[in-house]
Amino acid sequence: MSYASLQTVARSALRRALAVTSTFALTAAMAAAAESGAAPAASPHHGPAAGERLPTSDLVRVVREATERFHDVEVAKKEGYGLLFGCVSGDEAGAMGLHFVNLGLVGDAELDPTRPEIVIYEPRPNGGVRLIGADFLVFKAAWDAEHPNEPPQIMGQLLHLFEGPNRFGLPDFYTLHVWAWKDNPTGTFVNWHSKVSCDAFNGQLQ
Repeated sequence: MSYASLQTVARSALRRALAVTSTFALTAAMAAAAESGAAPAASPHHGPAAGERLPTSDLVRVVREATERFHDVEVAKKEGYGLLFGCVSGDEAGAMGLHFVNLGLVGDAELDPTRPEIVIYEPRPNGGVRLIGADFLVFKAAWDAEHPNEPPQIMGQLLHLFEGPNRFGLPDFYTLHVWAWKDNPTGTFVNWHSKVSCDAFNGQLQ
């Protein structure tokens, strides 16, 4: 399969997953981004909670610099990020939260620590969201075609492989979560955040 075909597959897979899992969520997010003068999410959170310790690795510092402006979710929307999959909870404990995905970056089969394919938010009880991290994602077929026998990594951190079929309805993909804005007791680069909850999300964002 050609690289161009892989890009098409990537985009189609994400859109199919959206149709199955959370069409209403992306529609609401994109509509808000398209409205001129749209108000920012209620009570945006612009940093860690009082007394919270944040991780300090080189990759985390790069991700923070690259995503600082996305504390305001409206900025992320204007730069092409839209909500997919609703709020993702773990099977037993913790969650990933709300994934705002940039389809153009997902489709390019490249990994750049300054341009995450996904920015991640935690829903707040008041209907707003708090930026908690970023997620780097590349489809396995696309990466392996361009980089045979070279496992994907970013600044020394090896990506995780999610095989299909999976809960997102996507083909096999590599992913690396970086919990840059909320300390995770179980690890900065693990898939699930033990202190993130989806309890406050009702399918709508303010």
